[in-house]
Amino acid sequence: MKSGRKIGITRMQTIFSELFGLNRTMALCVISLIVLALIVAVYWFFHLAPPRTITMTSGLEGSAYQRHAERYKKILARNGVTLKILPSEGSIENLKRLIDPSVQVDAGFVMGGVSGELKIEELVSLGSLYSSPMMIFYRSAAPVELLSQFSGKRLVIGPEGSGLRALSLNLLAANGIEPGGATALLDMDPDDAEQALLDGRVAAVFFMGETVPGKTMRTLMRAPGVRLYHFTQADGYVRRKIFLNKLDLPRGAMDFGKDIPARDISLVGPTVELVAREGLHPALSDLLLEAAREVHGKAGLYRRQGEFPAPLEHEYRLTADALRFYKSGKSYLYRSLPFWMASTINRVLVVFIPMVVIMIPVVKSIPAIYRWKIRLGIYRWYRALLALERDMLRAAPEERRELLSRLDEVETAVNKMKVPASFADQFYVLRGHIGFVRSRLTAE
Repeated sequence: MKSGRKIGITRMQTIFSELFGLNRTMALCVISLIVLALIVAVYWFFHLAPPRTITMTSGLEGSAYQRHAERYKKILARNGVTLKILPSEGSIENLKRLIDPSVQVDAGFVMGGVSGELKIEELVSLGSLYSSPMMIFYRSAAPVELLSQFSGKRLVIGPEGSGLRALSLNLLAANGIEPGGATALLDMDPDDAEQALLDGRVAAVFFMGETVPGKTMRTLMRAPGVRLYHFTQADGYVRRKIFLNKLDLPRGAMDFGKDIPARDISLVGPTVELVAREGLHPALSDLLLEAAREVHGKAGLYRRQGEFPAPLEHEYRLTADALRFYKSGKSYLYRSLPFWMASTINRVLVVFIPMVVIMIPVVKSIPAIYRWKIRLGIYRWYRALLALERDMLRAAPEERRELLSRLDEVETAVNKMKVPASFADQFYVLRGHIGFVRSRLTAE
């Protein structure tokens, strides 16, 4: 086997020597360069392949985040990509997982405004998916104008680790209500919170508009004595809290016949973003955004048709791949071919075409440089012969022996030269000219 491999390499050396006019050592160098370039290209071809599995951190079982992730999973499966879903407590846990390099996760849903003191420099956004308004249902005979009026009461603000709780604490802190004070900040599941409000055991319940169950929303909107908080200072909140947006719940949107709500209600809330680790493969970024467009692109109570996903940059910088997708969509190959076929062709274009473009002039230049080197060697001895001839014209007869000695040195050096067959004619002409000079020295 080894002898066969050796014969193959020898044959290739011979072919390159004859084809490019190289000696065997240079031919071996060219072969080695080409093989090395091919190895690097093959490595990058496979290295640039998008992973077949991606991991997403979602939310609690049954939550909106979990439902969204399940829809993403089905969409990605159509393209041969498996989406692994990791349930979590919500946005804050999702964010912590994305920051922690020891956790195998690629992307997740994160509500705006929950990063706090966490280091998010290495995270990127693929865009905003939808607006999620803060909805505060409260029991009161008269409308509550300011959040500070809830001070000293019992409030349900969401579970630990959830984006709802983080946002609730943020808004309450802006109104002078802090944990550990006179206000009781409670954690209940939506059903228990609904019943506690109806029974009068709590003063208010905080929900996120996209996560509050429809049944709960309808029940509370119709319940006697229960009101939906109208953010009278909505414009001020969105100016002070850059991650918030002003949203409106139009009059009658819940029930036209019963005119619920009976007036336009101003709400505030962040957008939910699809956050990923830096370095997410561009093809997977496109797949996730395509899934996001299918899941979140339809009209809803708080969004217009096609409004989301959107390239809105808040706490996390948008990736160049996401900006390109929003501007021009998927590339022609990915629009026209199945995902994995497009990926293969794209990597061929990215890796092998540039390699060929670079290697052709490099390989072509090596013989040219080598021939130039051989010619310089030949010209060097021609200069020596010319110098001998000039000295011969001025030399006295007794100096001929020294000139012959110099000519012998030139001839010995020329005979030791190693030249490829393509330079044989010039080599033999040089030797003939050495003989010509010798004949002149010995004749005179």
